[in-house]
Amino acid sequence: MEIALFIFDKMTPLDAVGPLEVISRVPGADVKIVGKTAGSVRAGHIGLTADHAMGDVTSPDIVLIPGAADMSHITSDAEILDWVRAVDKTTTWTTSVCTGALVLGAAGLLQGKRATTHWSAIRQLEGYGAIAADERVVTDGKIMTGAGVSAGIDMALTLLAEVAGDDHAQFVQLMTEYDPQPPFNSGSLAKAPDAIRDRALALFA
Repeated sequence: MEIALFIFDKMTPLDAVGPLEVISRVPGADVKIVGKTAGSVRAGHIGLTADHAMGDVTSPDIVLIPGAADMSHITSDAEILDWVRAVDKTTTWTTSVCTGALVLGAAGLLQGKRATTHWSAIRQLEGYGAIAADERVVTDGKIMTGAGVSAGIDMALTLLAEVAGDDHAQFVQLMTEYDPQPPFNSGSLAKAPDAIRDRALALFA
């Protein structure tokens, strides 16, 4: 099973490496790290390497698009959007994490479909004709989207269960010791204290 992870400059590293740690454990997985061109990208404070250019990966079974704080350099890139549309024709699953959903939207893949993204990008998502859902993971047909950053691991486990069965997904969850017990209960707008929520919202005002 060919799995294409698309990476790019300024992306959020956890959007990619968290889900990849899970979904790469699909039995028989053939993981391709793909960029617009082959070579290095800078993702936050770390460097990652695309082993393949888009044109070299044309029919993956699964494609995963991570996000970034600012996706405008990706959602406005016609070559990238053309590639996303092209591979979607052959994928079993087309997936995204965080604001990676905006790329699927810009490619025209979310029109009339339920989807999720980081809470700060919900209106942008709706602007692409998606039906935004306030959920960690949303599946509509073969499109699977994860909410902000850390939700990518939840998305990948959900996807792994679809592809390889619940038992294998639970095994991978155990082996990665994914058992979240955060020290604070402020991981969503609905749960965060007023002062914390207002501070976060002010960043996007």
